Amino acid sequence: MAVSGPARADLTDVLKSVLEANTGSSSTATASTPTATSVAATTTLSQTDVVAGLKEALAKGAKDAVASLGKDGGFLNNAGVKIPMPDSMATIDKALRSLGQGKYADQFVVAMNQAAEKAVPEAAGILSDAIRDMTLEDAQAILKGPDDAATQYFRKKSEAKLAERFKPIVSQATDQAGVTYAYKKMVKKAGSWAGLLGAGNEDLDGYVTQKSLDGLFKMVAEEEKNIRANPVARTTDLLKKVFGSLSK
Repeated sequence: MAVSGPARADLTDVLKSVLEANTGSSSTATASTPTATSVAATTTLSQTDVVAGLKEALAKGAKDAVASLGKDGGFLNNAGVKIPMPDSMATIDKALRSLGQGKYADQFVVAMNQAAEKAVPEAAGILSDAIRDMTLEDAQAILKGPDDAATQYFRKKSEAKLAERFKPIVSQATDQAGVTYAYKKMVKKAGSWAGLLGAGNEDLDGYVTQKSLDGLFKMVAEEEKNIRANPVARTTDLLKKVFGSLSK
C-alpha cells in the first residue's frame, strides 16, 4: 500500500493491510513499501476490529442503498434502476405511442415503479442479517475479491429471502399503486389485437419483484464501489479507530 505525504488509503487497502498484519500474510504491492508508521498503526488493530469495521461500512452502504430506493421517486427518478415496460409488451408500448396514447403506457410504468418503492424498505432487515452473520472468512473473501464481492455476498446470502419477502408486498403494492388497473387500461386502449401479441400472460408481480431486486443490488454495488474507492466517512468511534489509524 503506497503512502505519500499524509498517509491515506481506501477501505480495501486499510482492511487488507490489517488482515495481513494479523495473519502474517505478505502483500505484493508494487508501488512502494509501507512506512513503519503505517505498519505499526495497522498492527494495533485486531481481526475483530477489522471485521467489525467492514460490517459497519457495509451496513452503511446497504442502508444508503435501501433509503435511496425506498422513497417516492426512488426507482422512477433513477434512470439506472427505473423499471421499464416488460419486453413482451414493447410492441404494445410502441403502438400506443404511435397513436398518441403513450400516457397509458406511462401510467403503467409509474405504477410498477411505485410498487417497487414500497417493497424495498423490507430489504433493510434481511441485509442486516447477512452482515451480522458475516464471518472472518467472508470478510477476507470480500476484501480479496472483485469490486462487487460484497454485493455478490449479499446476493448469495439474501436474494432468495428477499424475493420471498418482496413478492407478497409487491402484490399488495401493485394493487395499491394501481399496476393491474393501469395495465388493463393500457391493454384495452391497445385494442383487441393486444391479445395476439401475448398481452394478458405477464406475471406482473414476478416481473416487478425481480426488477426491484435487480435495482436494489445495483445500488448496493454502487455503494460498494464508493466504499472501496473513497476513504470512509468516520462517523463512529469504530470507523475512526479502524480507518483513522492510517491518516495520522
